[in-house]
Amino acid sequence: MAEQEEDFSSLPLPDRFTHKVWKVRKAAYEDAAKQFEVTPDEHDPAFRPFLNDPGLWKGAAADSNVAAQQDGIAALCAFLKFGGREGCTRTRQHTVTPLAEKGLASTRAATKASALEAILLYVELDTAGPIIEELLPVLSNKQPKVVAATLASLTAIIHNYGCKIVDPKPILKVLPKAFGHADKNVRAEATNLAVEFYRWLREAMKPMFWGDLKPTQQTDMEAAFEKIKAEPAPKQERFLRSQQAAMARAPPPGEDAAEEEDELEAEGVEIDAFDLAEPQDVLSKMAPDFHEQLASSKWKERKEALEALFVLLNVPRIKDGDYGEVARGLAKSMKDANIAVVTQAAQCIEVMAKGMRKPFGKYRSTVTGPIMERMKEKKASVADALGAALDGVFQATSLSENLEEVLEFLKHKNPQVKEGTMKFLIRCLRTTREAPAKPEVASICEAAKKLLAESSAPLREGGAEILGTVMKIMGERAMGPHLEGLDEIRKTKIKEYFETAEVKAKDKPKPPPAAAAPRAAPAAAPKKVLGKKPAPKKAAPAPSPYAQEAPAAPLAPQPTAKSVSKLGGPKPGLKAPLKRTIAGPGGAVPPSLASPRRPVSQAPPPEEEPAPAPPRLGLGRGLAGRSLAAKTPAAARESAMSPPPSSGLSALERAELEELRLDKDRLLRQADDMRQERSRLNSEVQELKNSNAQLIEDHTRDVLSIKAKETQLVRARSDCEAAEAMCGQLRREMERLKRALTSAERINGPSSGMTSPGRDSSDEAGIYRDTGLYGGGAPTSYGSRTRMSFNSALSEEKENGIDPVADKYGRSKLSPDLGMGRNGRTSAASGSAGHISPARDPSYRSDRMRDRDSTLESNRNSGSGVESWKRAAEVTSALKAKIEQMKVNSSTTKFSVQASTY
Repeated sequence: MAEQEEDFSSLPLPDRFTHKVWKVRKAAYEDAAKQFEVTPDEHDPAFRPFLNDPGLWKGAAADSNVAAQQDGIAALCAFLKFGGREGCTRTRQHTVTPLAEKGLASTRAATKASALEAILLYVELDTAGPIIEELLPVLSNKQPKVVAATLASLTAIIHNYGCKIVDPKPILKVLPKAFGHADKNVRAEATNLAVEFYRWLREAMKPMFWGDLKPTQQTDMEAAFEKIKAEPAPKQERFLRSQQAAMARAPPPGEDAAEEEDELEAEGVEIDAFDLAEPQDVLSKMAPDFHEQLASSKWKERKEALEALFVLLNVPRIKDGDYGEVARGLAKSMKDANIAVVTQAAQCIEVMAKGMRKPFGKYRSTVTGPIMERMKEKKASVADALGAALDGVFQATSLSENLEEVLEFLKHKNPQVKEGTMKFLIRCLRTTREAPAKPEVASICEAAKKLLAESSAPLREGGAEILGTVMKIMGERAMGPHLEGLDEIRKTKIKEYFETAEVKAKDKPKPPPAAAAPRAAPAAAPKKVLGKKPAPKKAAPAPSPYAQEAPAAPLAPQPTAKSVSKLGGPKPGLKAPLKRTIAGPGGAVPPSLASPRRPVSQAPPPEEEPAPAPPRLGLGRGLAGRSLAAKTPAAARESAMSPPPSSGLSALERAELEELRLDKDRLLRQADDMRQERSRLNSEVQELKNSNAQLIEDHTRDVLSIKAKETQLVRARSDCEAAEAMCGQLRREMERLKRALTSAERINGPSSGMTSPGRDSSDEAGIYRDTGLYGGGAPTSYGSRTRMSFNSALSEEKENGIDPVADKYGRSKLSPDLGMGRNGRTSAASGSAGHISPARDPSYRSDRMRDRDSTLESNRNSGSGVESWKRAAEVTSALKAKIEQMKVNSSTTKFSVQASTY
């Protein structure tokens, strides 16, 4: 046995790792762990065999003996802890799966703890992505305990490193499958993992898996979420090696840095659902006839098209594409006459901006103007929808991109539009995370101060709130110049809004050295010039005390006995601060400026004696000034040794310095002019855009009007053609009637006025006298009968006021063809008022003539007078019945003739 142990110990560690005896393997694991712990660094040769053959750790992690497995996983932890990143990247693909299947599901607590620690070390040494990819397939294992243990390890990874290090999307995708597992332990671990995710993500996690849960599971999850809502935001407990190295290199943070770090952590804990969601292609799902429906003349069809588009756009994330046509259609819908269509279009713009985020910026100018213009609607639901759409657009863009358009609409003539734009600007200032630049602050303040002078109270309140919110961002000191000229009441109101405003952006001024660097740049040129002449005298350090003592000299202007000897020095001392400012903006006095002060004492004093004469110290003329200068030659000598007022600069250098200052002023003026020119050009561009939109709208209106006129013209032409056809038909009908009337007259004309020879005029007169066909007259001869009948007919027609023949056909009533029968007698029916003479009816004339001929013939053939009278009575009654029938027909004929004439 002893020989076997000696043989095993003499074997190298790789061979002992794969030995068939578990005790040998166990001893090898223990020896390896001890060697790893005493290595000086990760490049020690002890790690080399395991880096060359990473498969050794697969057997150690999945050892068949539970005791050996425990030591093997412990050795793996020591290897990872001391071996560094290279040991992690080479071995993780061999060990993570065995650790999950064999180590995490072990019955030994020490083995489970070591396996979990190894997985956490793999994440710590590199990144979490590859480890998550190795663990997710284990969730499909047939053994429920393996699945539950793997879910527990994922929970531990999220708990220690947080969702900033671990990407939650792959885990959230497979989480619904764990909730549907048959084992209750698996479902319990899935619930714990979801709760851990909720600590980090809050409501942003729900769109990923919430819809796949059962209602009872959703209820249970909501109850679990309620318990942790009041907990503070979680923080990362374990850090990656890269993070540890960065923290080791960084200097210890001060109080400000700690506050900033806390703010960043507080803001960065909650992750947006946009970052977790997968982009969805909306364009391919849109209806092919969407734009036709959106341009329909029926508002219901337009609204239905927008509702279908809203369903497609209402997703957490939208895949980028060409949405220009959709954006233009939504912008056009802002001008719709139906407010339901406007509201739906605004909701579509809101979800589209939230789903696209940054790519939506290229469509901002298309939709923002129409939305603001439509804010003139007074209905609350429409105004809320438009405001939400503007907020969505702002989330996808920034304050700087929207500011120009907002400021333009703050000048709108409609108070409703102005108030809506003002509220939108306040919301932008509250939610922006980037402080506006100083020129933008000036523009905002100018617009807000104009609102303070409005007649409407809400606009005045809004102007004060804008100024207070900007003051909260920029600080009270920076806002001081912008509030000049305002009365105390308005300043007090602005101060109230400043104290209650809540903003997310803070203006952080640059540190003084960074701010002073641009000022030192113009002075670099004269500094080099000054260094050329006094170069041999750079070693003179004497002027530094002078530069420090010079400002103190003007503080002793009292002519006391103790200060008499020092009165000569203050005059050049007054120029010392100017000297320090010009020569050394960084605070140090260059030797090139101090070196000329030594030869000043060697210069002839007569040039410096006149210097005390002017009252430089403000002592005024009188005894003090004159006597002190005359009686103290030591003061004169001291003044001769002081530096000249020129601060050591020659005339050429001063001229060059003045030239540089003038150039600087000129550049500043040019920058201001260019800024103003840019603002003017931007305003002109906006005006041109507005005019272009108006022209397009007018052109569209004109085209529609022209099309409507053309449609009306076509309809009028068709109506005219139909009328012409009708007129032609009526004309043809009238001609036909005329021809029928003429033919009837021709047929009946020659027979009128003729009598049969051999007839007895008295018998005929008696018959017609009894029948009353000629108006009741009883002529005795043919001529008298004809004359009486004609006159009676004319008189009756004149009394009744009708002359149908003359009125309708232009014929005279004296025409014998119309007024006489066969024997020249006028019809008795012509006297009936309001009716056309029945003589015009050919059927009537023919019937009458037949009856009369039959009556005369019967009278001639009959020899008895009684029978003749009886027959005459019968004929008369028959004629009366026919006359009544003729009257009815004559009224119908009159109406038809009039219609045909017209």
